[in-house]
Amino acid sequence: MKLNKREKYTVFAGGAFVCLFILLQFIVFPFMEKKERLERNLLSKTKTLEEMRALQSEYNVLTKQAELSKIRFARKKKGFTLFSFLDRLAGEAGIKDNIAYMKPSKSDKKDSPFKLSLVEMKLQGINLKQLTPYLHKIETSENSVFIRKISITKKGKEKGFINAVLQVETFEI
Repeated sequence: MKLNKREKYTVFAGGAFVCLFILLQFIVFPFMEKKERLERNLLSKTKTLEEMRALQSEYNVLTKQAELSKIRFARKKKGFTLFSFLDRLAGEAGIKDNIAYMKPSKSDKKDSPFKLSLVEMKLQGINLKQLTPYLHKIETSENSVFIRKISITKKGKEKGFINAVLQVETFEI
């Protein structure tokens, strides 16, 4: 079978098209898909690595805080009680006469050798200049004492005077 020039070009063009199709379909496209998949995988792994580094730094901060808490807890004086501590600080701050009540309570923490010691106290007829140093002494003491909750209300119609209810807590052995 003899083909004329035009038919030869057509057969050649068809063969080139088939070769190009096979080349694209089985070599180029799979290569590009694999490259895109690897790039997506790399981005995903990079994001995971960044998250792991952030978690590692957060873990390091928490570990340091735990070590500091252990040191503070070890420094706490033997026989420390939250009730007497708050009473003594109120005397130092000059607001002992303004204490309406102090309600101590203790609760065991599950899976922990520590007990949560809590004192709820109400201060009546004080001003902010009296309350602020007292709160500062509580929060900055080396006994790991924290104010969990504070509620401040205006005292009647007297100007500048307030009532405050505090919930103060610490951990004890």
